[in-house]
Amino acid sequence: MKEKLKNKLNVLIIFIVTFIVLFLALKDDFNTIIYQIVNIDIKFLIIAFLLMISYYYLRTIVLHDFITKFKKDYRFFDTFSLILKTQFFNGITPFATGGQPFQVYMLKKENIKITNATNIIIQNFIVYQIALVILGLIAVICNYFIHFFKDITILKHLVTLGFIINILVTFILFILAFTVKLNKWIGNISIKVLKEIKIIKNQKEALDKWEKYVENFHDGAIILLQNKGKFIKGIFYNLMALCSLYLIPLVLLYGMGNFNVITSYEAIITSAYVMLIGSFVPIPGGSGGLEYGFIAFYGNYIKGTTLKSIMLLWRFITYYLGMILGAIVLNIKKKEK
Repeated sequence: MKEKLKNKLNVLIIFIVTFIVLFLALKDDFNTIIYQIVNIDIKFLIIAFLLMISYYYLRTIVLHDFITKFKKDYRFFDTFSLILKTQFFNGITPFATGGQPFQVYMLKKENIKITNATNIIIQNFIVYQIALVILGLIAVICNYFIHFFKDITILKHLVTLGFIINILVTFILFILAFTVKLNKWIGNISIKVLKEIKIIKNQKEALDKWEKYVENFHDGAIILLQNKGKFIKGIFYNLMALCSLYLIPLVLLYGMGNFNVITSYEAIITSAYVMLIGSFVPIPGGSGGLEYGFIAFYGNYIKGTTLKSIMLLWRFITYYLGMILGAIVLNIKKKEK
């Protein structure tokens, strides 16, 4: 009941923030922006959609590779369906925290042991996080030497903060993976403190859950690192997936007849910066923060109504489309049952 209420609240927040973003983007140039969106070259719009689908497809390859280690007859189509459904739960929860528990639940329903399901999702998360940090690191280093964004010091600091958060997440992943005794000790101390301040009621139950989580994480990481080929392959496919995602604004810009404004590598670096902004926006989908980051960073290359038109199309394709497709797939599965 509480979970349903929380999800409804998150959806309400998404609607409110979306309304505010649309109002701010359209209030001065409504007719021009709508005209640009409606008259975009359809072939480039299709390519932008295909880039988004390729992002889902490449991430499906990685996840399917991990799943079939534990369930060899699991269909690729079912993994793709799971990736789409995950977009819905990622989209309605802050920091995209709803997707992974949902994936574990769905894999468990496919008769995969919950420990194995957890290991699959942990391995998938590790390789994705490493790929995200690699592209973020490349973007930060390139901007440090080339200075793409000279006039937005505050946002550069926010990006640095986002990058540090991603580095810390990756660092914590490795701590969880390789220091089981230390993690159990930290968990024990933390749970005792939380029990004292009345946040946790059942100390033993909380400690048992933490120890099981640490052991699962350790097992998942060890399995992943034992298969170096799968580890490198997972990072590579995630890098390709992120590049597909990051090139969408460039293709949309081509669709509006602007072919010489920004290069492909500049688009990847700029998109990486925008996504780093979303790392610490505590609203579902990073709503508000990502749009602001897009306008600020891509505003170095694009101006006026074209910038706003591209931003609205980009946001629909990279965020709302995934939630819509996820909701449709979820609804189809329910009707089948």
